[in-house]
Amino acid sequence: MNHESLWAPWRMAYLRDLERKAEEASGPTAPEGSFLLDYWKSPELDKQNHVIERNEHGMILLNRYPYANGHLLVALGRAKPTLLDYTADERSAFWRLIERAAELMRQALNPQGINYGINEGKAAGAGVPEHLHAHLVPRWGGDTNFMATVGAVRVIPDALDAMAAKYREVKGEATKR
Repeated sequence: MNHESLWAPWRMAYLRDLERKAEEASGPTAPEGSFLLDYWKSPELDKQNHVIERNEHGMILLNRYPYANGHLLVALGRAKPTLLDYTADERSAFWRLIERAAELMRQALNPQGINYGINEGKAAGAGVPEHLHAHLVPRWGGDTNFMATVGAVRVIPDALDAMAAKYREVKGEATKR
């Protein structure tokens, strides 16, 4: 592939303005936690929070703002900002959860591909920079269209509750085997 660059110098001013607004909104008493940590500490709310599976190390959950239907997040229970802040054992447990999420995704959705991503730090696009997490996005040929390209809008054709039910269904089938 031969990619060309699209120069958009206005974008940096926009990004700096976003950062300035975020700093103003958070102020000196910004919370130290994250929604992921809140979810980890509240297993009784797993269904409401679309947590599909958890173990003693972490959890797999649906992304509330998905790039595609069935977009999963994987996070350890202990909140650390970078991969290397975790111990080798914790990183191993994190990867096993990612593998489990991929297995659930393949069983529930049978995607033609999966994008795996970890965004470490705000500059890398992390929406929750204080709690490292992985994204698994199911993909199908032709799943991006004019809505995303022209309208800058994603079409998510199924409700989060319905998608969570589908994942839980295959999770239940797997535990029966």
